[in-house]
Amino acid sequence: MTKDLLLEIGMEEIPARFVRAAVEQLGDKLSKWLTANHIDYQQVELFATPRRIAVLIRSVAEKQLDVNEEVKGPSQKIAQDDQGNWSKAALGFAKSQGIEPTQLFFKEINGVQYIHAAKNRVGIATELLLSEGLSLLITSMNFPKNMRWGGHELKFVRPIRWLVALFGDQVIPLQITNVISGKTTRGHRFLGQNVELNTAAEYEQTLKQQFVYVNIEERQNLIKLQIQQLAEQKGWTIAMKEDLLEEVVFLVEYPTVLFGSFHPDFLEIPQEVLITSMREHQRYFPVLDENGQLLPYFVTVRNGNAVSLEQVAKGNEKVLRARLSDARFFYQEDQKMAISSALTRLETIVFHEELGSIGDKVRRIVDISAKLAQLLQLDAAQANHVQRAAEICKFDLVTQMVYEFPELQGIMGEDYARKAGEPEQVAKAVLEHYQPRFSGDGSPAEIIGAIVSIADKIDTIFGCFSIGIIPTGSQDPYALRRQAAGIVQIILDHNLSCGLSDLFAIALQTHEAAGLLKRNSEQIRKELADFFALRVKNVLSERQTRYDIIDAVMAAGFDTLSSVVRRAAALTEHMQSSEDFKLTLESFNRVNNLAAKAASNEISATLFQDQAERELFEAWQTVHQQFIHHLKLAAELAALQALSSLKAPITRFFDSVMVMAEDEQVRQNRLSLLLKIAEDLKQFADFSKLVLNHS
Repeated sequence: MTKDLLLEIGMEEIPARFVRAAVEQLGDKLSKWLTANHIDYQQVELFATPRRIAVLIRSVAEKQLDVNEEVKGPSQKIAQDDQGNWSKAALGFAKSQGIEPTQLFFKEINGVQYIHAAKNRVGIATELLLSEGLSLLITSMNFPKNMRWGGHELKFVRPIRWLVALFGDQVIPLQITNVISGKTTRGHRFLGQNVELNTAAEYEQTLKQQFVYVNIEERQNLIKLQIQQLAEQKGWTIAMKEDLLEEVVFLVEYPTVLFGSFHPDFLEIPQEVLITSMREHQRYFPVLDENGQLLPYFVTVRNGNAVSLEQVAKGNEKVLRARLSDARFFYQEDQKMAISSALTRLETIVFHEELGSIGDKVRRIVDISAKLAQLLQLDAAQANHVQRAAEICKFDLVTQMVYEFPELQGIMGEDYARKAGEPEQVAKAVLEHYQPRFSGDGSPAEIIGAIVSIADKIDTIFGCFSIGIIPTGSQDPYALRRQAAGIVQIILDHNLSCGLSDLFAIALQTHEAAGLLKRNSEQIRKELADFFALRVKNVLSERQTRYDIIDAVMAAGFDTLSSVVRRAAALTEHMQSSEDFKLTLESFNRVNNLAAKAASNEISATLFQDQAERELFEAWQTVHQQFIHHLKLAAELAALQALSSLKAPITRFFDSVMVMAEDEQVRQNRLSLLLKIAEDLKQFADFSKLVLNHS
């Protein structure tokens, strides 16, 4: 026999960004508790609104499963001493299984005796376990922010105001703080009323009658449908960002979409400002025309029905008008400040107590950018643009608009720089140097922004590593992984010729000159190389490269990022298209294995005694020239094909020649020949890491 199990925790309004994670945590804890207690169930359903999180579990068994199992413990060698007495390990095992030591017995597994405990237990009624289990489950929940209320010791995301705990039609007795569980849930705060549930199964439909769409997906779909219908009716494009939609879903229980307008004069402000103000302050969806230009309208979602929507719209318009007036004031005031004045104020903003102010950071960015421009051989005009973009890249951080909306950094900088008469390339670079801002974001479109972006990011990464701030586990407060991934992305997207070691050397020079180096420079370089290696591996994995191919090409070096990507692609293609690659790989690995015994790579043609070794030497000389030529032309596939052409002469060499000849000079000469070939192979990949039977 089974019953449905319902647990609802009713609270004061929960911050929207906490709701989904909270209900998922509750569902996970409850399902794991049932499993741990050997209670069968069928389906877990999650429900949540701003005022509640709830879990409904279908077809929960009314009784625990009977337990009949044997649990394996330590081996006899560990469980007993020489006199046959139980050791502490055995006694601890018995205690953990809830049995007396006399009940332990031995059982042989793969020729070794292990102690075992037989656990035979008759399952008890689920109802008897739920009260204590659910109480502990609720009080063990954790949230990003907690609060206490009244004189209670419990910390929870918001004060608990009601509890519903039903097993079928029976109330599970619980008390959390001063709240006692029952059958009564609460409808919409203004449109609904308290209502008593007869059974757990009727939870969703009963609340819907009380103006609460408790089903998350249904509520979200209802919002999207109403917005789409409004867009079709008005001929608008209503931009629905997923994160804003997610937040709105958890701000309402009974959604009704409405629209309002604002004065067209506000459209003189950059639309990014208007959209950000609407989204961040009011949780409004912006309205765009077919060209993506902002229209003087907004869409919002009311937590209620369609009664008096016009009045609600007017109230929202009044609030938005005040917000946009503030934004216009900030925008106008910011333009009165000269860029030079803004740069002076950067000296007062601390970047990091050990790395100086934002002004100090900007000077390092300027220095690194100049060195990169020189390394990449930019012309004088481009180099001048790089220098100016680096000098002013952070000036908008002191503007009122960015203070109000930090996510507009760079966006406002571009606009203000353009209005201040800066060259277009420079203004654009002020925005682009923040890119890519997140995974999936694009790289800077122009080389000016790309160089300043790399300089900014490597300065942060190198600075943090130099003072011992290195990401571990999930801890990465300065987003160094994201910034390293951004550098890798930019270098690849722009096919820049600078190696990672060049980048590390430039950053080292800049930080040394600024007197910021606190740790051994070689240790920092090694840690940076390891750190960036993981980012490069991620890039190759995202390109669907096999793990063994990644390991093989990375082992040959990844300093030149475009090369490692091309080598991985070439090796992938060659392995798929070459019918005899297995034989080629075997010949390469034989060469590498014996080459490790060579004392030097000096070859004397006069010491050759066999035609096969002469042929291999001549073949290698030709292939070596082709191989180097193809690599210089970034034709890695052709380079690999050239190497693969050595398979036949290598095979004849091993079939005909005794490499480890008795004559020392002959032996070393043959090993030197193999070492020369191995040196070319290792420039491309460590072929020993490839898995032949990879599926």
